[in-house]
Amino acid sequence: MEIGFLGLGIMGKAMAMNLLRNGFKVTVWNRTLSKCNELVEHGALVGETPAVVVKKSKYTIAMLSDPSVALSVVFGENGVLGQICNGKGYIDMSTVDADTSTKISEAITSKGGYFLEAPVSGSKKPAEDGQLVILAAGEKALYDDAVPAFDVLGKKSFFLGKVGNGAKMKLVVNMIMGSMMNAFAEGLELADRSGLNPHTLLDVLDLGAVANPMFKLKGPSMIQNNYSPAFPLKHQQKDMRLALALGDENALSMPVAAAANEALKKARSMGLGDLDFSAVYETVRLLEPPS
Repeated sequence: MEIGFLGLGIMGKAMAMNLLRNGFKVTVWNRTLSKCNELVEHGALVGETPAVVVKKSKYTIAMLSDPSVALSVVFGENGVLGQICNGKGYIDMSTVDADTSTKISEAITSKGGYFLEAPVSGSKKPAEDGQLVILAAGEKALYDDAVPAFDVLGKKSFFLGKVGNGAKMKLVVNMIMGSMMNAFAEGLELADRSGLNPHTLLDVLDLGAVANPMFKLKGPSMIQNNYSPAFPLKHQQKDMRLALALGDENALSMPVAAAANEALKKARSMGLGDLDFSAVYETVRLLEPPS
């Protein structure tokens, strides 16, 4: 199975590598073409533009940073629309809002192509291990064709119906995750300032009803001020912003998510945007306890 792959960031690189390791023929593109070099060493071909990748591939996957980039890769000069045509499928696995997915879908289908949105739940390690959760929506026939690739990339894939449902599900998931991370950061700092051992807090949490892999994975590194990016904070804040916009569309008050978004914005203003989203902990640590 031949697949094109657009976008080789933290997630995209790991996903494309998994496809190569599992026998897929992959043609890659990235805005900084030098990022393709490691994939080439593992057998990938390089397309100089998104249009070239689409021309070479029956199926093309995109894993891009935000809605503006997702749109530019499709609609821009030498973009996807230049070569999409009857029989070609475009699978956008980026995290974007439903409106962006709909615009891309309409453009792809107007050229005779097939479109599937398929954002993923998971960060760097699940991407490397092929343990993502894939939230697909759009053309069911394309979903069925993509299942062999999805089985390599993820531990489970869901088909959620019409375009937009995948984007919405991903935003809901990341809104919950971002809110939880803020509460977790406050809890760690409250334990520390109260004279408790934060590591003991992690042990207690892991044995209770709120035990979850995120706390177990992120807690020790947060205590050690280690924020090596698995999921950059700037992307988490972008997802919170999009989730809040979805709340506005549905006249839903989300005060917890709104507060979490403000903390993430504060972290970005502190220059932490390229670190892991767990670096929001630094906004809690910023205020020193009274002497």
